[in-house]
Amino acid sequence: MDEKSSRNLKPTNDAKQQQLDQYRIKNTGKPLTTKQGLKVSNDSEILKAGERGPGLIEDFYFLEKMAHFNREEIPERVVHARGYSAHGEFECYKSMRHVTMAGFLQKPGKKTPVTVRFSTVQGSRGSYDTARDLRCKGVKFYTEEGNYDLTMIAMPVLIVQDPMKFPDVIHAYQSKQDDDIPTATGAHDRFWDYVANNPESLHMVTWIMSPRGILRSYRMMESWSINTYLFINEEGVATFVRFVWKPVLGVHSLTQEEAIKLGGIDPDFHRKDLREAIDRGFFPEYELGVQLIKQEDEFKFDFDILDPAKFWPEELVPVEIIGKLTLNRNIDNYHTESEQVAFNPANVVPGIGFSNDPVLQGRLFAYRDTQQHRLGSANYDELPINRPLCPFTNNTRRGFMRQRIDVDQVNYRNNSLANNTPYTTPPEKGGYVHYPKRVEGHVIRGRSESFNDFFSQTRIFWNSLTPTEKQATIDGFSYQLGNVISESIRQQNVNLLVNVDKELASIVADNIGVQRPTGNHVPVSTRYPSLSQENTPKFAQTQKVGVLIGEGFDDTEVTNVLKTLHQNGVFVEIVSETLGTVTGANGTQLKVQRNFFTASPYLYDSLYIVGGNARNQAKFNMVMEEFFHVAYKNYKPVGVASSAQNYIQTSSNNNLAGVVFAANNPNFGSEFVAAIAQQRFWNRT
Repeated sequence: MDEKSSRNLKPTNDAKQQQLDQYRIKNTGKPLTTKQGLKVSNDSEILKAGERGPGLIEDFYFLEKMAHFNREEIPERVVHARGYSAHGEFECYKSMRHVTMAGFLQKPGKKTPVTVRFSTVQGSRGSYDTARDLRCKGVKFYTEEGNYDLTMIAMPVLIVQDPMKFPDVIHAYQSKQDDDIPTATGAHDRFWDYVANNPESLHMVTWIMSPRGILRSYRMMESWSINTYLFINEEGVATFVRFVWKPVLGVHSLTQEEAIKLGGIDPDFHRKDLREAIDRGFFPEYELGVQLIKQEDEFKFDFDILDPAKFWPEELVPVEIIGKLTLNRNIDNYHTESEQVAFNPANVVPGIGFSNDPVLQGRLFAYRDTQQHRLGSANYDELPINRPLCPFTNNTRRGFMRQRIDVDQVNYRNNSLANNTPYTTPPEKGGYVHYPKRVEGHVIRGRSESFNDFFSQTRIFWNSLTPTEKQATIDGFSYQLGNVISESIRQQNVNLLVNVDKELASIVADNIGVQRPTGNHVPVSTRYPSLSQENTPKFAQTQKVGVLIGEGFDDTEVTNVLKTLHQNGVFVEIVSETLGTVTGANGTQLKVQRNFFTASPYLYDSLYIVGGNARNQAKFNMVMEEFFHVAYKNYKPVGVASSAQNYIQTSSNNNLAGVVFAANNPNFGSEFVAAIAQQRFWNRT
């Protein structure tokens, strides 16, 4: 390059830099304004009719903030980007006519087709399934009265109490804008800075740091509606209601080590697990429960029933099981049936309405607005996966992706050319009417004082955990906060955490290198057994066992064990040195599903170690020992064939709890199945 050319580059670059610099704006130290420059006086609450009243559409600042947030990502979802779907049906157990007009809940035995989508929150579509995160479950009921969308999350509490805060927490939770790091984890400074400075978030964060944040399977995920809805019966009487899905298989989690390792070994672990179970005919099942509170009992409890950051204890507000969801068909096309499925809590049917829960009020705007942006048109609900099964007629026309071919020329009301059709339907004939709840109060940005107890229920949750769950929660906090660079943020968080439990905060402080906090936790000793997932059903069915096997195995012993496992619904995967087949001493051949290059002990709930002969015996033996070591330290059950006892090193430092030996044990098969059903042996040393 000659000198003249070199000189000419600099001014060009400088000019371009100056052009770009005018768009580089620092917000630090400046007042918060709208995009039009109007100074904002309150950035924490939506505009409501009274502190406990419904949201108002005149709240231009919330509409601007939320609408912009909904459009921040192109084209995937801003949150819940990584998800997976399946189809099924919901069967009503008993009539709920006394509290709701909803048609799909009127008759025992009535079945309604559904589509379900599970998802994480933080990561992009390319993230991994097992990250410690909040998980969500959207259920679309294709009812005879229209589509009903029931959107749930895997915790009974939300991280915010007002929808104005939702864009903020997600901004803090997701990756940084300069380097797009980290992906699918909240273990970074910005998120924990948010937690430390927004104490209402600590309740849900504690749930996420517990085993609930790293679930074993979508099939074993409990989920709650979080928001408070209304059931409305034919007499016009309203009842407050929250929903919960309880998995028939119980609620089970990974260990932190398993979750982290599986993120690299098999990023699609949960999606594969769901699809495999359905393909094998072991359909995931979830029972639908409702918690009901009469209108006159709204202020009966020591928590605000409209606060989405508070749970309704089952011991105080019993869960009534009213039906069952069965997922019995896998999707055929991920894009059209999962990526394009769109949920909206405003999609309700007669008999279901809305309380003044402020987050619910905000969601009624946010979801449809988000879907219209993400899917490119207000006609997204004409896509096959979103289209209702019942007929729908209205006066909307045109727009991107319009599929209906409307042949009538009158698309307005009132009219005489079409005899004023489409016509409205009176309530007594099924027309939807909003519940006429009483509204009073001044137009205000505010929050009910009853929302401001941030720590009592978090303390109750902590009290309700078993020692094993408490240790796992300590590990969760220690790992996440241990990745925070700022010592100040680490210190602020343990100073906040002391309100929940002083010992918890002190141990975490020691682990992450900050000062133990002063002060003490809130004086609450209440505990509820329903909050511990240790009090959950356990089954061997659909647990996955890795069978580590080589040539020359004992045909009779192994085939009998495999038969017993299959009879009990246990999923079995044969793992050996190479793909193909392995042959027993008497000629029995078994097909190998994975070799040592593709298998990992983290992929299995349990191991059956058989051993045998291999081309590279030293490596074969090393793999056996490694698999056993990983399974053992993660408290998994292990079955040991008569030929494999030499792989198990015994000493005074281990009690071999959950390790079942076949040698001289005629009951090995049944004992191994029982161990698989127990799933974890926390008393193991």
